[in-house]
Parts: sequence; structure tokens; C-alpha cells
Amino acid sequence: MKLIIESISENEAFARTVVAAYITRLDPTLEELADVKTAVSEAVTNSIIHGYAGKHGKIEIRCEIKNRELEVEITDFGVGIADIEKAMQPLYTTKPEWERSGMGFAFMEAFMDALEVYSEPGKGTRVVMRKEIGREEQDA
Repeated sequence: MKLIIESISENEAFARTVVAAYITRLDPTLEELADVKTAVSEAVTNSIIHGYAGKHGKIEIRCEIKNRELEVEITDFGVGIADIEKAMQPLYTTKPEWERSGMGFAFMEAFMDALEVYSEPGKGTRVVMRKEIGREEQDA
């Protein structure tokens, strides 16, 4: 599944709802659904606020299901991240004046099984997240 949205805050809820609808065929638990929606919200919000800094641009969301693993890729073509390691530290934010908590990447890591961030200054950022859906049922 591929979705392209404008980088406006109203589209954050739309993006997380589309991804949630996409994974319903895996019959996720409410917790798994909430985890994925939260991670997608954080990634899209990062693109809007940090990637484009209030300017308009496109955000691409790609989802794929392999067996029971969801892969979500969120890409913006904004300013990029100069120091990914620093940006991923909890409480680090480039927008303290906007009262940002600096927890976006920490939440993505906490709610998903895997997180990879690729970025190049002036070219944008790509966030790849993975989560196995239905693990609790298999372990029971």
C-alpha cells in the first residue's frame, strides 16, 4: 500500500487511520493497533514539524505485510537530519519553542519491534518501522 499526503497536521490522523485499516486483515489486538497508530502518528508528525518546518511538501507512506510482520515506511523530502544519533536521543528536539517533547523516535522504538532512520540534509528522511502482529496469540 502506498499513500501520499500533504504535510499538514490534519493529515496525521488520516495517515494513522489508513495504516490501522490496512492491518485489520491480520486481526490485531487493540494494543497492537494502538501501538502502530501511535508510531505512525509520531513519524508523520516529525515529517510535518521537523522535515518541512511548516512549509508544504509531500509525505509518502508505504506499508507491506510479509507473513505477520508489518513494515511501515514514512518518507519526507524536507530538510533532513544532520545527526541521526543525536536526533534519536530521548528529550532532544530542534523545536523547543514549539513545546515539542523530543520523544518521537523513543515512542516509535517503544511501540514497534524495529526502527531504522535514514536521512540526508537537504534531501529528506525515511523512517522504516516493523512490527509482528499476533505474536501474543502464537505464544499462547
